[in-house]
Amino acid sequence: MSVERISVESKQELAQMIKKEISQIEKELSPICDNVPINDKTTLDLLCHDDNGQLVIVQLNVSEDDNMLLQGIQSLDYVDRFKSFLKATYNKHKINDKEKPRLILIAPSFSETLRHAVEHMKGLRVDLYEWEYLKLGDHKGLRLQPIFTWKSEEKPKEKIKPPEKKPKPPKKKEPEPKVEKKEEPKPKPEPPKEETPKFPPPPEKPKEETEPEEEKRPKRKLRLF
Repeated sequence: MSVERISVESKQELAQMIKKEISQIEKELSPICDNVPINDKTTLDLLCHDDNGQLVIVQLNVSEDDNMLLQGIQSLDYVDRFKSFLKATYNKHKINDKEKPRLILIAPSFSETLRHAVEHMKGLRVDLYEWEYLKLGDHKGLRLQPIFTWKSEEKPKEKIKPPEKKPKPPKKKEPEPKVEKKEEPKPKPEPPKEETPKFPPPPEKPKEETEPEEEKRPKRKLRLF
């Protein structure tokens, strides 16, 4: 059994099919309205919002057409200018009018020129999806394939600090029991010893004075004539 591709010629028919299969694009997309005229040449095909309330413009085409990028930007500008009014009108939907809207283009194919233009756009989020309507036996289904999507930057997770442990108060020291010191018995004083009396030495005898001897006179020699 082969898979058969079925052509879809009406944008409105394609819009109804995509509304039923909107979860293939993003799980949290919620349709708000469709087929909203912007000007004489442009119609907003499908308006949605995501889980954050950001408005999402879905621009469709049943054939490859580079002009759909211009039409999508016109729809994006229109919604951005009137997002507060849209929030008040569709108050059952959780619309965040502070967020800038974004754009999704869905077509059976895209040219290299359009892809290159979208990939190098700055300050504007545009996603590209290709669609095909398939038949397998008695079953029919729409298949949506992302061609180019912007990946939202994940916010770094904050590190959870472990709870600080409070320092335990120091344990109070129990007072040590006082130990009574036993006084050692003092030694008994010895009785004083009797000192023997000391007598002074006997006086010395005075020495007898000796008379000085007469000086000896030298003897004179006699001279002989």
